[in-house]
Amino acid sequence: MIRKTLLWLSGGILAVVIVFFIVISFRWNRRFDAPYPRITASTDTAVIARGRYLAYGPAHCSDCHTAPAEYASLRLGTQPPLSGGGRFDIPPGTIEVPNITADKETGIGMLSDSAVARVLRYGVRPDGRSAIPFMEYHEMSDADIAALISFLRAQPPVHNLVPDSKLNLLGKTVMAFVIKPIGPTARPPAESPAAAPTVERGEYLANAVANCAGCHSKRSMVTGAYTGPRLAGGSEMESSANSAIKLTPPNITADGRPGQWTEDEFVARFHAGERIAGSPMPWQAFRRIKDDDLRAIYRYLKTVHSS
Repeated sequence: MIRKTLLWLSGGILAVVIVFFIVISFRWNRRFDAPYPRITASTDTAVIARGRYLAYGPAHCSDCHTAPAEYASLRLGTQPPLSGGGRFDIPPGTIEVPNITADKETGIGMLSDSAVARVLRYGVRPDGRSAIPFMEYHEMSDADIAALISFLRAQPPVHNLVPDSKLNLLGKTVMAFVIKPIGPTARPPAESPAAAPTVERGEYLANAVANCAGCHSKRSMVTGAYTGPRLAGGSEMESSANSAIKLTPPNITADGRPGQWTEDEFVARFHAGERIAGSPMPWQAFRRIKDDDLRAIYRYLKTVHSS
């Protein structure tokens, strides 16, 4: 009797496992629907310049999409093409960073402006799958998304074929049951706040463009979900220069670093760039942020408290 019961239980468990794997195989690359924003690229030089500033500055596109071989020059202040090729090895698998130059075969050259805008705003890839939630630009203004796309369209295409990301069982399980596109919480603004050292401008830059909360808040390393107060300090990370060195993004509310610095000290710290080798902070981009924008971010952070 006991033997029959054990066999029945074993068979039941095996059946559940088989069903689980079948469900994952069908669901992990599920497709989603999302609107195509009515955003188009411009050939206006001022718009392109605005996109360049965002890409190599506060939006820090360059931090991930620069080819690894070009990254050293990026730190020296150059603006290499955003041809991708980097990778992140995280618990769900290996995430490959795509080529976002205008190349028609390996970049975004064959995508419409609205398809690129949809990825940024809704996190839905051109094939309908959910993007890995690394780019939290959902609240970015129409004008800034248009500027970024205009800049990308205006750059010379670079042929660099980047493989698709490789998810392990954990990654496929998360994609099957947890990860789904994250859209804006409300209708994003048509224009971003005017360039001036104001709290409004700082709030927009910190949350919609620079994604400060992405590192400076505790998050699940599996799903990316926030697990702690926003901007009150992040989870421990490894230095990219030495895995033995652990770095923890600090509390950047008024109760943390900004509360200890004057506005001028805050601005000077950003322009100083990287001080700890392998810091996860994208200093190569953030050191290029304009003074008025840095002052705006500081003034906003001084209004935020961790408790």
